[in-house]
Amino acid sequence: MVSIPAQSPPQPQSGTHDVTNQPPPLAPYDASDDAALLEGLRREGAGWAEENLRRLGARAGSAQAQEWGELANRYEPVLRTHDRYGHRVDEVDFHPSWHHLMRNAVAEGLAGAPWADDRPGAHVARTAGGLVWGHTEAGHGCPTSMTYAAVPALRAQPELAKVYEPLLTSREYDPELRVPTDKPGLLAGMGMTEKQGGSDVRTNTTTATPTGEPGVYTLRGHKWFTSAPMCDVFLVLAQAPGGLSCFLVPRVLPDGSRNAFRIQRLKDKLGNRSNASSEPEFDGTVAWLVGPEGRGVKTIIEMVNCTRLDCVMASATLMRKTLVEAGHHARHRGAFGARLIDQPLMRNVLADLALESEAATTLTLRLAGAADRAVRGDAGERAFRRIATAVGKYWVTKRGPAFTAEALECLGGNGYVEGSGMPRHYREAPLLSIWEGSGNVNALDVLRALGREPDTAEALFAELALARGADARLDATVAALKDEVAGTDQVGARRLVERMALALQASLLVRHAPHPVADAFCASRLGGDWGHAFGTLPAGAGLDAILERALPDRN
Repeated sequence: MVSIPAQSPPQPQSGTHDVTNQPPPLAPYDASDDAALLEGLRREGAGWAEENLRRLGARAGSAQAQEWGELANRYEPVLRTHDRYGHRVDEVDFHPSWHHLMRNAVAEGLAGAPWADDRPGAHVARTAGGLVWGHTEAGHGCPTSMTYAAVPALRAQPELAKVYEPLLTSREYDPELRVPTDKPGLLAGMGMTEKQGGSDVRTNTTTATPTGEPGVYTLRGHKWFTSAPMCDVFLVLAQAPGGLSCFLVPRVLPDGSRNAFRIQRLKDKLGNRSNASSEPEFDGTVAWLVGPEGRGVKTIIEMVNCTRLDCVMASATLMRKTLVEAGHHARHRGAFGARLIDQPLMRNVLADLALESEAATTLTLRLAGAADRAVRGDAGERAFRRIATAVGKYWVTKRGPAFTAEALECLGGNGYVEGSGMPRHYREAPLLSIWEGSGNVNALDVLRALGREPDTAEALFAELALARGADARLDATVAALKDEVAGTDQVGARRLVERMALALQASLLVRHAPHPVADAFCASRLGGDWGHAFGTLPAGAGLDAILERALPDRN
């Protein structure tokens, strides 16, 4: 007989799907909890907006708003060229989350509202709001940016501005297509580039033919990139008899009929997928002249100056958002016997990212301050804004992709998974260097300003002089810059603009940031004590102070 051994009592076992050593969800969190942001807001004259900014920060970091951002990108806009009966409609359908994001952004004054606000710092408050609300997602920042930027360009035609400006500066969001003047608020887009020219808009082939009515033309042509095609009105470049000119094109005409704005297709883009970007065709499209014939570039450049600032803002927002995500992960994830955030090498990486983020945020708010004061008649700030915005647009947007890649890597394989949100941020980052002029276009624009507007160089060096004597490395960089400005040609344009940007960021940090932040930035970015990747700050850098400022432990 075979004996059967007595059975041992069952032993407790851990479940195979128990979750350990994973961070909790980041949301809810306060997207405005950023010392560099709040200090810059006050310094640039918009401290009065801090309470609203903090309220917006709580909403942006809420689980609901974060979900809106995720859903708006998961369910992309869909083009409907015709209705069920065969009528041409050219409409784009969006997920409801897109409309929630847009309604909040417009209501919070992130579109055209600052132009109707006489308070000093109104434009700074809008930029700070963008730095916070952008933590939700980036795509819906396109129509709000273009609406903001359309107002100063439209003022070149006062009779049109009188009609449309009160609607473009409204805080009411109405996504329905109908007669613009019957709506409580409007959104504006722009159509500049064409397939044969891209940034070389003077080669545009879209034609504008005068009608018998003064100031009214009909357009014929095809635009290559026109984002947010469901906006109510567009500023468009076309060749009039007197040369390249700017025109206002409404989607719906005053009699209620649809204008000829035929959307041929939506672009299948790398990122920015919540936002529809289109190729519209004009054929007998009714348009109103904005500014004189032949002065289209000069007219619409006011719009471009504003949207370039928003590119800097959006890049700085992506940096801050991904740094917060990386810091949250590192604080709650353990490896090799300690939390990631306590591992020395990870601290170096996060501190290096924090320096880059603070420099980008501080420069963004300084540019917004210059824009605000330029609008109010400050000639020196206007000259500074002219060159510094192009410098910032080149450099900050260039840093974005490398930054988001490093922040993503802080999450390891978790960061490479769509559910983390990091891949969406990574895909977004390159757009901001391309939109409103690629790196080369902005670098050449800096050279153009130096050559044609000498007051811009004077304004830049006057700004840098405010930090003279505070850091020897910065002083040496500024002295070398003065020599380079006189002799740089196209081949050296990128190198020159990069050095300008680093000097400008360093000067702002030396004057306004705590010493450990400014010293580490100057040592690494100006002093040469830095490697070729983030996480290579020199020994002795004040990592603890930098991280406590950028990622304070609120738990």
